[in-house]
Amino acid sequence: MLTALIIAAALAVGPVETFLEIPGGPGPLKGTMLAPADGAKGPVVLILAGSGPTDRDGNNPLGVRGPTYRLIAEGLAARGITTLRVDKRGLFASGLAAADPNAVTVIDLAADAHGWAAKLKADTGAPCVWLLGHSEGSLVALIAAQNPKDICGLILVAAPGRRLSDVLREQLKANPANAALLPQALPAIDALEAGKTVDTTGMHPALLGLFRPNIQQFLMVMFRQDPAKLAAAYKGPILVLQGDADLQVSVADANALKAAQPAAKLVILPGVNHVMRAGSRDRAATRANYADPSLPLAPGVVDAVADFVAAQPGTN
Repeated sequence: MLTALIIAAALAVGPVETFLEIPGGPGPLKGTMLAPADGAKGPVVLILAGSGPTDRDGNNPLGVRGPTYRLIAEGLAARGITTLRVDKRGLFASGLAAADPNAVTVIDLAADAHGWAAKLKADTGAPCVWLLGHSEGSLVALIAAQNPKDICGLILVAAPGRRLSDVLREQLKANPANAALLPQALPAIDALEAGKTVDTTGMHPALLGLFRPNIQQFLMVMFRQDPAKLAAAYKGPILVLQGDADLQVSVADANALKAAQPAAKLVILPGVNHVMRAGSRDRAATRANYADPSLPLAPGVVDAVADFVAAQPGTN
């Protein structure tokens, strides 16, 4: 009986959670490391969050309730992979690092990714760290990988394959409800793309969140980045993971990244949306899907990542 109880207790032990921090300007940057329960040394993955106020778990107060990144971390821990998910500089627990969003660009976030990778190498003894970037986080990963020091490879999830300015134009045009906004929105994108600030006086209230002055410098830097060119320049392993029910990033984006870097592995998951849940291309259903915190990851997400990482010799 005692032996059975000991075995049951061992099986009940979950992944080991550790809170980490690194310097990040006026205040430290903070994250959560999740390691396999057995303590075995294995691959290490740094998860880089998507756009806007998205926290280390994957939640966003603008309508996304569901811990995509935490669920990925838990799934990978079960496959023997350690992860670190972090709050971006200037947000949430890393919020002391910047009060002005214009003070933090994707270039800064890429530098932070290198800081985290060095910390993970030191703490875990891993030879290098995988960067898993979701949506905007994939661009951060691509920028960081232009200096491949400490980086095993890239896992690009729901990753734009074109400049963000082009993606933004497409998203705005694709929704019929935005027709009245386009005469203001499209010239604003053009101006920012050209490195010019936009006067938001008299702008439709629905656009103020997108073009408010305190993020315009951030957008200018973002619009200059070309994901396909960055992918072409990186020679390490790349996984491009895309759902075909994604309303924000398309399969065409995934194909563009694959075309830019033919050595990349491309995995398209049928019926999977932008937050890696089973979904559809219906807009109302997608909003409801994003807002439901009880929904699990779609089948195949964790396996695609874990199988790819395990197959790369010399990085684990």
